[in-house]
Amino acid sequence: MARRKRYSAEFKRQALRRANEPGMTDALVCEELGVSTRQLRRWREAIQEHGDENAFPGHGKARDQELAKLRRELKRVTEERDFLKDAARYFAKESK
Repeated sequence: MARRKRYSAEFKRQALRRANEPGMTDALVCEELGVSTRQLRRWREAIQEHGDENAFPGHGKARDQELAKLRRELKRVTEERDFLKDAARYFAKESK
C-alpha cells in the first residue's frame, strides 16, 4: 500500500495563491500540481476556518515530543510507586 503524500504548509499556501490568480481555476491548478480538487478545497477550508498562520500546524513532531515526555513521566512515577511499595513492605516487616 502506498503512503500518502504529504505537502508542506508553504506548498499548500502557494497552490491556493495560484488558484486565486485571474484566469486560473481549481481544476487547472490541481492538474499542474498533481493534487485532487477535493484536497485543494480542504486546504482552502482550513485557511478559512483557522486563518492563514494557524491553518496547517503540521503533525508528528509536537505530538511525538509530548508522547515521549509523557512516557518518561510515567516511567518515573511507576518507579516511585514501586519504591514506595518496597519501602512499605520493609517497614511492615520491621514493625512486627
